[in-house]
Amino acid sequence: MNRRNFLQTSTSAAAATILASVNDVDAQTKLNVVSAPGFQLTVMATDWGFQGTVDAFCAAAKKEGYDGIEIWWPDDAKAQTDLFAALKKHALEVGFLCGGWQTDYNEHLATFKKATIAAAKNSFQKPLYINCHSGRDHYSFEQSKAFVDHTTQLSNETGITICHETHRSRIMFAAHTTRQFIEKIPSLKLTFDVSHWCNVHESLLGDQKETIDLALQRVEHIHARIGYAEGPQVNDPRAPEWEAVVKQHFDWWDKVAERKKKNGERLTFLTEFGPPGYMPTLPYTQQPVADQWAINVHMMKLLRKRYG
Repeated sequence: MNRRNFLQTSTSAAAATILASVNDVDAQTKLNVVSAPGFQLTVMATDWGFQGTVDAFCAAAKKEGYDGIEIWWPDDAKAQTDLFAALKKHALEVGFLCGGWQTDYNEHLATFKKATIAAAKNSFQKPLYINCHSGRDHYSFEQSKAFVDHTTQLSNETGITICHETHRSRIMFAAHTTRQFIEKIPSLKLTFDVSHWCNVHESLLGDQKETIDLALQRVEHIHARIGYAEGPQVNDPRAPEWEAVVKQHFDWWDKVAERKKKNGERLTFLTEFGPPGYMPTLPYTQQPVADQWAINVHMMKLLRKRYG
């Protein structure tokens, strides 16, 4: 057995032994809130790190019990045809990611507008939501506001929920800067990926409780990845050393779920643990320390137990 296989085998065996004895704290119990008529939990799968065709990805997501997928809006016509054929074949919902990459503000905003309009007004299937990787963290408030103003208008035109993700390097990269948008733009809707804020602020945000509470009132979509003070993704949320961190994330998500349940609204989650790069790896071999797909399925099942 070579070194790589030995490390993989021994690491997997050790993890299996540990995980067998781990309880998933509060997530194993149902949130004690009565749901008003209309409440619906929808859990989406990410194609991030999936090796295979879009049809194979949709088939795998359906088999695991996901309700839909979240995927970047494809510019290519053939990619669009393939995607929507797979969604129809496997009876899946869809949420689109849209953004830009340019440093130049005008170019970036133009790309962003083009993508969001195309995704919202496509002739194939109406998305449940559009999640925005909006702008860059170094844009001014007025520049950044143009992204939100555009999505507010587009949402009003189409009836599609359009959210701005709390994501590093984007305009909602930190809790304290996002608060400015919350206080000044009543129409702002957020995708809550708090793992980024844990990393940016190098904490579980205990010193910004008021800001977090304000943000949670604007959350329409959640990315269910577990972050910690030193990074946006723990190595494996099933491991006992992360119990308190996992609990804190569910405490935040509970507040959104409670609002959605009481109001009889749809609650959407994306399970978004990422591949190597985000997933820690062993030195030299670059062997991932855990199974990305299995972790995301684990998170999906926890979300269903607690909020379904």
